[in-house]
Amino acid sequence: MAAKKYLTAEHLLGFENYKYSAQDTSPLSNYVMHPFWNAVVKICPRWVAPNVLTFVGFLFTVGNFVLLAFYDYSYYASSDDPPGDKYPPIPNWVWLACAFNHFMAHTLDGIDGKQARRTGTSSPLGELFDHGLDSWTTFFIPACLWSVFGRVDYSITPLRFYFVLWNVITCFYTSHWEKYLTKILFLPWGYDLSQIMIFVIYLVTGVCGAHIWKFEVVSGLSSGVMFEIMMYAGSLGTSLPMSFWNIYKSYRDKSGKMLGFWAAMRPLVNPLVFFFLGTVWVYQSGSDIINENPRMYFFMIGTIFANVNCRLIVSQMSNTQCEFLNWLLFPLAFCLVIVVVFPSLEIATLVIMSAVATVAHIHYGVCVVRQMCEHFHIMCFTIKDRAD
Repeated sequence: MAAKKYLTAEHLLGFENYKYSAQDTSPLSNYVMHPFWNAVVKICPRWVAPNVLTFVGFLFTVGNFVLLAFYDYSYYASSDDPPGDKYPPIPNWVWLACAFNHFMAHTLDGIDGKQARRTGTSSPLGELFDHGLDSWTTFFIPACLWSVFGRVDYSITPLRFYFVLWNVITCFYTSHWEKYLTKILFLPWGYDLSQIMIFVIYLVTGVCGAHIWKFEVVSGLSSGVMFEIMMYAGSLGTSLPMSFWNIYKSYRDKSGKMLGFWAAMRPLVNPLVFFFLGTVWVYQSGSDIINENPRMYFFMIGTIFANVNCRLIVSQMSNTQCEFLNWLLFPLAFCLVIVVVFPSLEIATLVIMSAVATVAHIHYGVCVVRQMCEHFHIMCFTIKDRAD
């Protein structure tokens, strides 16, 4: 893979001066999860690099997506109503595997930082690597969970899930925009709770089958709709208001970067343009792409978002100005033109754009990690012998 210097001298200097600052006030996190992770990390050999734990945890999440894509590519397998009745149900062992994978991913994500401190290998690369992979994970987790409810009976349509997905990734992006302005990463209370709930959902589905979620909470309010409401309530009720409050406090107390209005709003240009282009594609689709191939479309959205968010994290950690427009938005806009002018090429255009986004994002990640390793004279997946 051809090397490219994505990080400038200004970025690297910023990383040299970077100090990690986070606040986690969640009772669940402090009194349950952290004690559990403190015990688990002691089992991990000291020669295992923290980034190995981070990457393996990410692969567990990707494994869930691949597994469910094989058994439920179109999100019909958990539906009994037509056309869902033509698709074989997802085997129970798949849900149990998803529960195991999700538990492992959450646990490894919880102990990687502790392993770094335990082995004396904490570095800006570790945080960048962790949050960079989390940027992609933010798509994979809800995209997997939707298979539990399906897309027909007692659930929501692909179009409604599209906005649920945007709700999730917007909250994640906002938390890093918050840190971009305040210099502090405020960890949301709902994160660990949501991860435990997802694990329980997979476990219950594995034991009882997906049909257990086919019910109405009250008349006209199904389990799938309740899932949708909870996703919005978590963001609009707690996550986003807290981010805005923390940003306001940083300006009030003059504890943040104190950027001017336009400089502070600059990071929001990318997601707003991205949301506009993605949503116009959905509504102008000649082949009804959101219903014909929702998994591929969601994957494209999630991958482009991961790249947009990673670049914000780089800017935030290096204390540099974030980019104005991500270059992937230009081919996305071109795809939109093709979709409108040549509707018959829409599926092929989606596949090509997804491939371009995936290759570009992986290339960006690999090159940035290599640059960081070269600059700090460290190795990503190996703990350097202290005798050197």
